[in-house]
Amino acid sequence: MGDPTTDFVAMMTLEPHGPDTYVGHGPRYPWGGLYGGQIVAQALRAAAETVDPMYRVHSLHAYFIRRGDHSEPVRYEVDRVRNGRSFVTRTVTARQAVGAILSMSASFQIDESVLDNQTAKMPGDVPLHRDLAHESWTTMYDRATVPAGDTVGRARGWLKIFGDLGDDPVLHACALAYMSDDFPTDAAISLHPDRPRPEDEDQYPFIAFSLDHALWFHRPTRADHWHLTTMACHGLISSRGLTFGEVFTEGGIHVASVAQEVLLRRNRDA
Repeated sequence: MGDPTTDFVAMMTLEPHGPDTYVGHGPRYPWGGLYGGQIVAQALRAAAETVDPMYRVHSLHAYFIRRGDHSEPVRYEVDRVRNGRSFVTRTVTARQAVGAILSMSASFQIDESVLDNQTAKMPGDVPLHRDLAHESWTTMYDRATVPAGDTVGRARGWLKIFGDLGDDPVLHACALAYMSDDFPTDAAISLHPDRPRPEDEDQYPFIAFSLDHALWFHRPTRADHWHLTTMACHGLISSRGLTFGEVFTEGGIHVASVAQEVLLRRNRDA
């Protein structure tokens, strides 16, 4: 087993601590504390541990309650809310010494052989990841941002988990959840009139936190392949930015949708 502070598969390998209770570890991130995507991904993994593999996750809805502490493990307590014939529901509470840091509900469904109709379209003007500069603030995934130009309220970029995740659909769903917390903040910041300009990029003017996060899994996918995330901020009010977006494969298949509300405060107001 690898190091959970540098290897995604190791980070998703939770330790059982009693009935429907699991403990996870993760790295210290550049800004300190924990990354919201890690807590969501580990909570999803914990929920899936209590669900028959015939059910596939189709959605999750999470509230970030407190900032996580990277120096201590996270305890995930799963509540088996409902076991139905075609749907299964779980709630997960993530805790540290300070108390609850996340509350998440996840729903799982048996796949049904019915109509598959896609109306969402991948933008046609987006350069491929191989034609962009790659930058990443984590050892967990690669990242290639699509330049926004003069467009405000938008953030687009390519993401891919490092390494081979194998054929476990839960692991791929967790990886997608992990990465989905990245670009929403960029979209909200892009709409703010005090957004950083290229000439003063070293003077980051904001403190930003994810408030809540929703993710819908439309189709199975491989998170260790490149995916395009396109996010748009629909407005800023009371220090909150509301963002919506889609996730596409390189071939244009719509595999997921994302919604997040971001808390955005200027450093001088925080």
